[in-house]
Amino acid sequence: MDLVYLFKAAVLGVVEGVTEFLPISSTGHMILVDDFINFDSGSGKVFEVVIQLGAILAVCWLYREKILSLIGGVLRRDRAALAFAGAVILAFLPSAVIGFVFIKAIKAYLFKPWIVAVSLMVGGLIILWAENREHTTTTEIADRTTWKQALIVGLGQVVSMIPGTSRSGATIVAGLFGGMSRSAATEFSFFLAIPTMLGATVLDLAKNGAHLDHQAMIGIAVGFVVAFFSALVVVKFLIRWVAHHTLSVFAWYRIAFGALLFVWYGIWPMLAA
Repeated sequence: MDLVYLFKAAVLGVVEGVTEFLPISSTGHMILVDDFINFDSGSGKVFEVVIQLGAILAVCWLYREKILSLIGGVLRRDRAALAFAGAVILAFLPSAVIGFVFIKAIKAYLFKPWIVAVSLMVGGLIILWAENREHTTTTEIADRTTWKQALIVGLGQVVSMIPGTSRSGATIVAGLFGGMSRSAATEFSFFLAIPTMLGATVLDLAKNGAHLDHQAMIGIAVGFVVAFFSALVVVKFLIRWVAHHTLSVFAWYRIAFGALLFVWYGIWPMLAA
């Protein structure tokens, strides 16, 4: 067994767990770190997709009581539980359809450092705009997300399929534009991540799982476990943060990091040419 390979898998697990729920783009950071440490995850980028499920399971663990309560409410046909579950499903559908049809093309043409750099900076500017505009809140808690708000968040998740955009950032900002409070939008983003990442993992494994060798499987297991424990810490932090702060610090980080990438990769001369 290649210990260097497993170490690199663990590093990417930390990157995934730390960045998945912060509005700074986990996919973007994974692409960049993968390129920097020269990690060969094999064809199809299965590793990067599957270890995201480790981060999602961290959310399931932290929200286990609410998830079990929601499942019980749905089984009892409780109206509030059915409405919230329906909102999550509605928000999930746009990206599910687009992802199923275009995921191969997205991986082939958009997983590029210059796209990550541009998306980081543009996304940072949009977050600053969202935080500084006059914001009217109509929904204070995630449980009362309306179907219109769910659809807006779902469209935000479609945009986040561009690497560097950030799934959490796009869905939270979309929630803010839809009239949700920052806490409500963040919690709804967490719940939306569960079917989204589960679906992406199942689809990727179905398409590419047969090509994984023994080393790749162990590497995925290492990245999965590390991502789980890293995400546990980050989700707790983000819940506390959004209760008392704006997302502006993450926006400035995105802008600065995106600009640094332009210099690091020499992207500007390449585009200018």
